[in-house]
Amino acid sequence: MHHGPAVKLEKCNAAAAKAKLGIYLFFVYLIVYGGFVAITLASPTLMNGEIIFGLNLACTYGFGLIILAIVMGLIYNSLCTRLEERMNRGSQPDNSSGVKR
Repeated sequence: MHHGPAVKLEKCNAAAAKAKLGIYLFFVYLIVYGGFVAITLASPTLMNGEIIFGLNLACTYGFGLIILAIVMGLIYNSLCTRLEERMNRGSQPDNSSGVKR
């Protein structure tokens, strides 16, 4: 049995802004991750020898990267939601009749 889409998808006026935001956040993460790789290549003993919060620098930096990715994902979701609400406000069909669909 074939089912159609659950909702009718409209054109998203915020798509370009969301893509630009995603690329910006990608480059921020790329720079932070590049720092991890650069430290590892330049001074591997520093990554294993330096103790922070009871863990070596490699583990601390790695956990920081994971946490940063999660936080950036939450920020991206929040900002995209706001962009969609603001930029798609005028293009949505008016349901002011009070009839639920």
